[in-house]
Order: sequence, then structure tokens, then C-alpha cells
Amino acid sequence: MAFGSNKGNKIFSEINITPLTDIFLVLLIIMMVVAPSFQSKDTNVNVPEINNGVNIEEAKITVAVTGDGAMYVNGEPIQASELTDRLIAVKDPDIEKQEVIVKADKNIKSSVILDIMDSAQNAEYKKLVVAGEPLNKKEQKKLQQDAQRSSVNIPIEEEE
Repeated sequence: MAFGSNKGNKIFSEINITPLTDIFLVLLIIMMVVAPSFQSKDTNVNVPEINNGVNIEEAKITVAVTGDGAMYVNGEPIQASELTDRLIAVKDPDIEKQEVIVKADKNIKSSVILDIMDSAQNAEYKKLVVAGEPLNKKEQKKLQQDAQRSSVNIPIEEEE
């Protein structure tokens, strides 16, 4: 009996990659589960809450700007240069939460909104809300008609 026969001992020349594939798939699944926890979250930033579909209370002070640049405070026409004084005049000291609501036409430049913000800050209002819906054509026309009925002619300042 010969113990050194080569009939049953063939040289294995192929690599079996099935166990290797199993290991990589398991590692891939582990990384997919663990990876979202590695996302950096900045806890120092408090993002403001957004209220969708909430109606704006009309009892508060409203500054409206039409497409042609005319400005109205609670429906009364006013010059942009007089806005701070007008906001101080209509301020109610009994209300704890002083708030200004800005409604503007969609074509108004953001610099006009920033000027309104500055005026509200100078008048010491604590909160300014820019209405989500722009001032539509019907509202603009109504403001202009109301101003004409009260027979107040205030010229509109032209931008340079």
C-alpha cells in the first residue's frame, strides 16, 4: 500500500471567493446602518419654525407695498421716509408683543423690505413677519382706491 499516491491529492488552483463576498456584504450592511449616525449635527443652530397655512391676524400693524412702489400702513398711504414715525404713531403700548406684518408685491426688490425692517427696528418693534403670499393685484387696486377716496395724494418716490 502506497501512502504517497497522488490520485486523491490534486492541486487546487482556483480561489473560492464566496466567503470573501459574504464578509464584504456583511461589512457593507453594517456601514449602511451605522453611517447615518456619523452625520454631523450642529446643535448650536436653532432653526425657526415655519407655520404653513396660518392666517395673519389683521388687527396687527400691516405695511403693504404695491407693485409700483406705493407704501401703505394699515391701508393709509405713506412715504417711505415717514415710515418710522408712522410706525411709532400707530404703536399700541398696551400690547405686549409688538408686531409688524409686511405684505409686498412679488416684484418689489428686497432692499425695500430691508428698509421696512430697519424702520420697524427703529420704531422698537419686537417682531416682523413677511407675509408668505405676495400682495395680489386685487389687494393693490383696493389700497389705491381707498387712498383715492380719502383724497390723499402722496407722490411715489422713484428709485435712483
